Amino acid sequence: QVQLVESGGGLVQAGGSLRLSCAASGSIFSINDMGWYRQAPGKQRELVATITSGGSTKSADSVKGRFTISRDNAKNTVYLQMNSLKPEDTAVYYCNADVVPRYSDSGRYWGQGTQVTVSS
Repeated sequence: QVQLVESGGGLVQAGGSLRLSCAASGSIFSINDMGWYRQAPGKQRELVATITSGGSTKSADSVKGRFTISRDNAKNTVYLQMNSLKPEDTAVYYCNADVVPRYSDSGRYWGQGTQVTVSS
């Protein structure tokens, strides 16, 4: 059983910073892409940033220059460093990973989500 567990969310004032972490655990052979998505109240879930196993990254225009995605392959962990936070960044942030388990078929897995609230 593969699990993704996020941490690091919270309440911060506009202009502040937070660092999210997401650790994958279980019988994992390898992990391909990892990423962060977010969903604000009344809105659809949207892509924030992704990173390949080789370290290539993509990010949404709305967060470019402010958010940085990174990963530690040895720890099966992906991070999202969020700087210069704005009230419109308020959302539940979800981790996603394309996992190849040792004993079952590969697939995409989601974390439970972590709340980020930015006050003005």
